[in-house]
Amino acid sequence: MHTELASDGYLAMHRAGKLTNRRKSLHPGVGVVGLAIGSRAFYDWLDNNPEIEGYSLRYVNSIPVISQNDSMISINGCLAADLYGQVCSESVGTRQISGTGGQLDFVNGATAAKDGLSFLCMSSSFVDKAGVRHSRILPHFGGDIVTTPRSEVYYIATEYGAANLAGRSSWERAEALISLAHPDFRDELIRAAEQQKIWLPHNKR
Repeated sequence: MHTELASDGYLAMHRAGKLTNRRKSLHPGVGVVGLAIGSRAFYDWLDNNPEIEGYSLRYVNSIPVISQNDSMISINGCLAADLYGQVCSESVGTRQISGTGGQLDFVNGATAAKDGLSFLCMSSSFVDKAGVRHSRILPHFGGDIVTTPRSEVYYIATEYGAANLAGRSSWERAEALISLAHPDFRDELIRAAEQQKIWLPHNKR
């Protein structure tokens, strides 16, 4: 546990015996947190708990600090990705709904750690208030705020799997991301990739 924001999920992992901090190379045996928000039970768990320590975000979100945890795995949520591998976690189109937070800090901190991994996770689609399904994987962004640039994106995961985009070309990224998209949108995304000239004949095998 080395996190910008902790909530009830950490208590659930602790109760399940999955959160022990025994394998941490930095602050072994101690969970590190910058902010905490949750239920009364969660606050009671934090209160005077010697196995949890709070630090300033300047420290918690520091890339050199994060990277000192060997085998660090960062998990961040995101709202959308485009076929070039850019990731948005702050807006839907031009409508801003969140802030940058520490996502890029933890992406870079985890990938700089020895044997570290970074995951950006989202559902492949969402259903709006009118009952219409939309893909979270888009041909290209049109005003969406880029939170994590494609040069810093490693694993992207949906319910259809995970793909490592590190070092991949634009057409390889498109192929990988379309494989993670909801099946209802894959043909549409392929047509868009062809128009954007990032879908090669090789992809059609």
